[in-house]
Amino acid sequence: MDEDTRYEAVRSRDGRFDGAFFFAVETTGIYCRPSCPAVTPKRRNVRFFPTAAAAQGSGFRACRRCRPDAVPGSAEWNVRADVVGRAVRLIGDGVVDREGVGGLADRLGYSARQVQRQLTAELGAGPVALARAQRAHTARVLLQTTALPVTEIAFASGFASVRQFNDTIRAVYATTPSTLREAAPGGRGARRGSPAAGIPLRLAHRGPYQAGPVFDLLEREAVSGVEEVTGTPGARTYRRTLRLPYGHAVVAVEERAGTTGTGGGAHPGGWLDARLRLTDPRDLTTAVQRLRRLFDLDSDPYAIDERLADDPRLAPLVAARPGLRSPGAADPAEAAVRALVGTATAERLVRRYGKTPDAPSGSLTHLFPEPAVLAEAEPGGALGALTAALADGTLRLDPGADRDEAEAALGALPGLDPEIVAVIRVRALGDPDVAPPGPDVPDEWRPWRSYAVRHLLVAGEEAEEEADAEEESRN
Repeated sequence: MDEDTRYEAVRSRDGRFDGAFFFAVETTGIYCRPSCPAVTPKRRNVRFFPTAAAAQGSGFRACRRCRPDAVPGSAEWNVRADVVGRAVRLIGDGVVDREGVGGLADRLGYSARQVQRQLTAELGAGPVALARAQRAHTARVLLQTTALPVTEIAFASGFASVRQFNDTIRAVYATTPSTLREAAPGGRGARRGSPAAGIPLRLAHRGPYQAGPVFDLLEREAVSGVEEVTGTPGARTYRRTLRLPYGHAVVAVEERAGTTGTGGGAHPGGWLDARLRLTDPRDLTTAVQRLRRLFDLDSDPYAIDERLADDPRLAPLVAARPGLRSPGAADPAEAAVRALVGTATAERLVRRYGKTPDAPSGSLTHLFPEPAVLAEAEPGGALGALTAALADGTLRLDPGADRDEAEAALGALPGLDPEIVAVIRVRALGDPDVAPPGPDVPDEWRPWRSYAVRHLLVAGEEAEEEADAEEESRN
């Protein structure tokens, strides 16, 4: 998009581009999402930025009306397999906060200077600035949804000092942490919970969202002890335990009614309601990003549906299910093990080797066992080879992993056929463009072949259900 096209998107308040770029108004010093409902500024006063961090780095503060820090992530970074896309995914997972820029560079196989240069050239901000923008968003969420003391929130958000925290909040939101907390719904008297009681969140998505097929898949695959899906179709809740860098969590995501339409007004799209119960609030950013990958919330349904609808075979499927998602994984290593062994064996592994969390929640009694534990406990066969490779780093499936290198490493392991490798690439690595082995998949479906396959699978499953129901009615 050129700048004139971006300005047209701003003038029409087009929510399809929320998160794809940001605009700032020089006369007010504020930056916004494209769909901001405020009066459209004059073209000569507008500047465009690829990221919120770039806008913040140029001295602009976040709009209080449209909350540009709460938009879905750009779909581009999940599609791209280059160093910039991989770096953005790792920063989203909190690697810079935990390991610094040096740790990020080591994971990418580049020098810190090369990473800084490439990110700045494409995103207008380096890794430190991108992580800072993310910390500010995490701090706002904790300030407005929990009763944690401000000092604890500063360190839970990833800041190195309270002073750095205060300076960043003033720079990004043009206010103090205490005032930002009072600006939450309910103001000063709002009742807020502790992280142990659960942090309520809205996980935003752009465009239509077919929640039903996602929850159907999660319900079929649920591993007892680690996951559960309760409720009836259209009003289900997915809950699971999740191991995180500083502790663990019990997360819950609701199947929100009304997310299958195209939306309207300034914000086509919607959100899924979630609640995170963390043992350590420093894990908030990482937990949110892993849920976003699991539910595929950062994809661009407009681009995907437009491309796939050009195929006569897929056009009626896309029309019937606009915004169909390709679910990923909350824990890539766990997803790889489950793709190999299946649900029944996964449940056996959980019962034998899964760790019991400090505070079990109902039927959620275990954490999925770590690769190193499984490699030691069951070293033989394909499972032992896979978990050993994950444990010693020979195989990487984290958000910054090189997808082609990971596929080659998977293919070299005994007992992993191409179909299992394809499933791992789709689910664990979040690759939007995977074709299953065997069938001739048209190149016209690129770069969204994973979504095309999902359309075919969901249509086949629904046809089978209809046939079974018809057969049952005859009997």
